[in-house]
Amino acid sequence: MSQLAYRFFQMQSYLKRQKYLSRVFIVAATLILFSGEIVSAQGNLLITPRRVVFDGTKRSFDLNLANVGKDTATYAITFVQIRMTEDGRFETISVPDSGQNFASPYLRYFPRSVTLAPNEAQMVKVQLIKQGELKPGEYRSHFYFRAIPNSKPLGEGEVKVDTTSISVKLTPVFGITIPAIIRIGESNARVTFSDVALEMVNDTIPLLKVAFNRSGNMSIYGDLAVDYVSAGGEVTRVGIANGIAVYTPNIRRTFQFNLKTLPGIDYHSGRLVLTFSAPSDIKPEKYAEAEIALR
Repeated sequence: MSQLAYRFFQMQSYLKRQKYLSRVFIVAATLILFSGEIVSAQGNLLITPRRVVFDGTKRSFDLNLANVGKDTATYAITFVQIRMTEDGRFETISVPDSGQNFASPYLRYFPRSVTLAPNEAQMVKVQLIKQGELKPGEYRSHFYFRAIPNSKPLGEGEVKVDTTSISVKLTPVFGITIPAIIRIGESNARVTFSDVALEMVNDTIPLLKVAFNRSGNMSIYGDLAVDYVSAGGEVTRVGIANGIAVYTPNIRRTFQFNLKTLPGIDYHSGRLVLTFSAPSDIKPEKYAEAEIALR
């Protein structure tokens, strides 16, 4: 094989690898991007609170960012627009769906990026703007805190590059998203459960399935608790899922998760009680409750 033909073969192989790796990287980045909907820390960045909500009582909001890692880190702050699917997955969009409004045109924040040393914290100020242009309803966008990787790790010297070979280097990029919501006018929402069922996977793993049905003009965000009640009336907490959201304009979201297997729990008798409530960081409120008999 001639040198030219060999180089051409190398380039074809490289492009095929690049195409495959790009797909893998995009999928991984998407999973990382939206992980912040469930947890408030990812990639050593801790954000509090977990949501920004302007409901008529506030004109500004303070977000606290803290680096809980061992290295200095820089984060860029931008907005992303998100659609929630019925099964709770997220998709980025550029045009709002019918019945959906973006909040980003009416929010201003500073700074646009932060650099935090280990155990250092900084505040990001968020302000509501152009209020006169807002019509009644709910507006939602998501803050995206993206880690900017160091071009060269500390202590690493110059590395000689072999220009006759082809190499691929993937750098993981961590990010967190949190919702930013504006509510104008009277807000109301109601949630009910449906399609509640327990499935024993491989006859050993209790898998709870449930659908959340939302009505009203605002999104719902809360925590799901599941209690097992034995035939004798003894109550045991067997499952908790925090940070479940049903965003407008969605009216339904399906959800499933594994329950605990504990001594004395028989998922073929007794009953399960499901309670969906407001998160503990806001005023206590029970959104929905349901129970199913086990057989």
